[in-house]
Amino acid sequence: MNAPLIEIKSLRAAYDGKTVLHDVDLTVYDRDFLGIIGPNGGGKTTLIKCILGLLKPAGGTIAYHSCRPGGADGKLAMGYLPQYTAIDRKFPITVEEVVLSGLAGRKSPVARFTAAEREKARQVMARMGLEGLDRRPIGALSGGQLQRALLGRAVVSDPEVVILDEPSTYIDRRFEARLYELLSDLNRECAIILVSHDIGTVLQQVKSIACVNETLDYHPDTGITSEWLERNFQCPIELLGHGMLPHRVLGLHKHD
Repeated sequence: MNAPLIEIKSLRAAYDGKTVLHDVDLTVYDRDFLGIIGPNGGGKTTLIKCILGLLKPAGGTIAYHSCRPGGADGKLAMGYLPQYTAIDRKFPITVEEVVLSGLAGRKSPVARFTAAEREKARQVMARMGLEGLDRRPIGALSGGQLQRALLGRAVVSDPEVVILDEPSTYIDRRFEARLYELLSDLNRECAIILVSHDIGTVLQQVKSIACVNETLDYHPDTGITSEWLERNFQCPIELLGHGMLPHRVLGLHKHD
């Protein structure tokens, strides 16, 4: 098994005094491809915010371990693709500036980007299928184009872990298949944490599964049963597949 990058023990998280997550234990390994699923309001995004340091845990610990030469415990290079709804499309910034902003954490606030950094950004934009759009403002992009620009921002710094929160939202069908090809390529170089409500697609792509619903239930592979899904989602679930992408179907059920 690869070396651990992130170790979470007995994590508890709360908003306004209300506990959202409790008793969460999770280890993310180098080159892991972890899918995080769970019902709406179950705490998926809260867990991601804790991992990224955007939310201070109310209890427990999160330890980071770099596996790269010269890396140190306590520090880990991470790239993040937030949910589409978290983006202000009116902000006056171009596609190139969005991608380059993924390198800003390495620089002084007044330092200019070098020619090498701009070339790296151009390579990433080409990889994302954004050739010729480098000067276009984000407000003029389609939803799918904006998601690609944000994914470019997440990967341009060559992180050890890439975290994606509902990445296929507003992505066109043509790029959706390309997105998972890109993630598969990236996974040869880094770990990926993918948060999604699309259970069927997640099961096709990832190596391990964590279901978050106030606490966390971890499954080390994707050979999970419908009983496991129903227990964690508290709903009867069937997976129906055809073509390249399966669909999620909820069976007839009632909540208490």
